[in-house]
Amino acid sequence: MSTANSGRPTAVLHPAVLGDEPLPTPDDYRDYWDSALAAARRHPLDVDAEVIDVGLTAIEVRDISFAGADGRRVSGWLRLPRARSGPLPAVVHANGYGAGRLDPIDDLTWAGAGFAHLIMGTFGQGGGRGGQLLEGITDPERSYYRGVLVDGARAIEAARGLDEVDPTRVAMIGNSQGGGIALGVGALVPDLVAVLAQSPFLTDAPSALRRAGSGPWLELRRYLADHPDHAEAVARTLAYVDGVTSARHATAPGWISAGLDDDICPPETAVAAVAAYAAPVTYRGWPRAGHEAGGAADRRGALAVLRERFGPAPA
Repeated sequence: MSTANSGRPTAVLHPAVLGDEPLPTPDDYRDYWDSALAAARRHPLDVDAEVIDVGLTAIEVRDISFAGADGRRVSGWLRLPRARSGPLPAVVHANGYGAGRLDPIDDLTWAGAGFAHLIMGTFGQGGGRGGQLLEGITDPERSYYRGVLVDGARAIEAARGLDEVDPTRVAMIGNSQGGGIALGVGALVPDLVAVLAQSPFLTDAPSALRRAGSGPWLELRRYLADHPDHAEAVARTLAYVDGVTSARHATAPGWISAGLDDDICPPETAVAAVAAYAAPVTYRGWPRAGHEAGGAADRRGALAVLRERFGPAPA
């Protein structure tokens, strides 16, 4: 890796194994996702939520689970402000690669702002365990992220069914892998009030594979180096879940941000999602920022967007 005069780390560019342009939308994109969602909905959501004591006085935390893709149990945390007088706006949140649902007292921003916050545990992840990107990578029907995006859509349904949530005011948010999931869920759920994606992973795979200097894209680069004959199948699988494909089907206003020095999810990939976004979208590129994409400053911007989009509580 070298450093350009701008100070941004630049990865050595690799051959365009998946092409030079964002992946095209598969002709059967809608049928593919309609089938995946229909299969999940054959199983009752069966939401279970138990209050747990984590030592917080202003925020209540519940250990929550629900039936996701193919009926599998998906776990998460539900955080609620204790001071509430009616149904709350809600954010459903997905985390980065390997993080899972993290600790019940991590990231209290959204509940502290007065929102219901459902953090979805990404299936099979947690404790930094990676490798899921390659699961089912040559078969769209078995793709790991097919199930994860369905889980995200089901998480929206679970949040909307809670007595504490106003079902008309729900947003999807995520960082890194979670940003790609947020874009994907935004394409599958038509009536969200906002989609926020920070440093979105799983976005513009051809460009990411050429530019990334670290992180999960390197898992796929190594796989394709070992299996160059699988490139066409990989491209077809990724085309259903790529954040650029998802952006082409967006209906909710978006906020997409990136660190301009990010070599895990290079900013060019976020820009490609912005260019493809089919609804109004705001892009924030953070100079001299890496994968944190502005950190707390970016969260403040996202919070302002959510307050505007949620608006006042219904009378």
